[in-house]
Amino acid sequence: MITAHTIKTSIEELSAITKVELSVMDLSGDVVASTSEKDFLDISIIVSFANSPVDSQVIGDVHLFKVLDDQDPAYILLAKGDSEHAYMVGKIGVSQLQGLIQAYKEKFDRNNFFQNLLLDNMLLIDVYNRARKLKIEVNAPRVIVLVETGDTADNMASELLGGMFGNHMGDFVTAVDENSVILIKTLSKGQSYDEVHRIATTIVDMMNTEAMLNVRVAYGAIVDELKDLSKSYKEAKMALEVGKIFYAEKRVNAYNTLGIGRLIYQLPESLCRLFIDEIFGDNEVPDDLDEETLNTINKFFENNLNVSETSRQLFVHRNTLVYRIEKLEKSCGLDVRKFDDALTFKIAMMVISYMKYLEKKS
Repeated sequence: MITAHTIKTSIEELSAITKVELSVMDLSGDVVASTSEKDFLDISIIVSFANSPVDSQVIGDVHLFKVLDDQDPAYILLAKGDSEHAYMVGKIGVSQLQGLIQAYKEKFDRNNFFQNLLLDNMLLIDVYNRARKLKIEVNAPRVIVLVETGDTADNMASELLGGMFGNHMGDFVTAVDENSVILIKTLSKGQSYDEVHRIATTIVDMMNTEAMLNVRVAYGAIVDELKDLSKSYKEAKMALEVGKIFYAEKRVNAYNTLGIGRLIYQLPESLCRLFIDEIFGDNEVPDDLDEETLNTINKFFENNLNVSETSRQLFVHRNTLVYRIEKLEKSCGLDVRKFDDALTFKIAMMVISYMKYLEKKS
């Protein structure tokens, strides 16, 4: 149901324009919102009118109207004035409030529809039937953009996201848990993943600058049918988790660019342990490398195993870099200057990160 603040704003604007005093009451005679501090009529008269079969009535200089919600009375609107002008203003007020009720109901119904759709709680025939009633286009390119906000106690992220995209035709903002907000983004024909990535990056920047929220964003595949949105949602969830495990430095992750991280994420823990034991054997497992070594190896990989370029970028002597690499080789048995060993080490580090994630999760 619409809030008292919304009703008050609506009748105050109308009263300011028409100079007619207005008051909205519930069916028990309690004032919901009013433009006057004085009571228009006795409560018993309001209750009697609410229970009567008529939709409007005049008592003295007060016009009474029923505000209907699907043919049932929801509120009583009072317009004070003994002229046809007050009657017309009252009718306009009723129309305005009934429009607000309908708009809020549609918003709630859409929210409920999308939540059930994303969670696979609907039969296929129900998806199409409800979409038709809610005037939601069935065949249109859409993508799920998932924004992880963390344990935020307020609706700031949802409101900000709604302000950014809520007015765009076909977009919708909802949530299915306390830690994230979901943008159902409708795309134009021809819009690609580059455009989706730009939108996701914009969300990260806006959340940071406008609400001081350090969010992570992930998105699934673009789907052409409404019924496939749950698939895009599951992909976005996976992209968010995989991003946190393997690509922690990135604030935006896409399902279609997860690479080897997606493969490792779907491996059973027993297979991961077998792989680590096979690679390192009796050697030390590099599960807790110091920051200097980790920095060195990552920069070495970024520069395609080029020792000279890596030492230049790290501002260290070439021999110092070689010493660090050889020290790593002695501890774990892998020489990352060789492509095969470098590839094995890279995958092993990702598997170790995944195993740590599983331990923390359990």
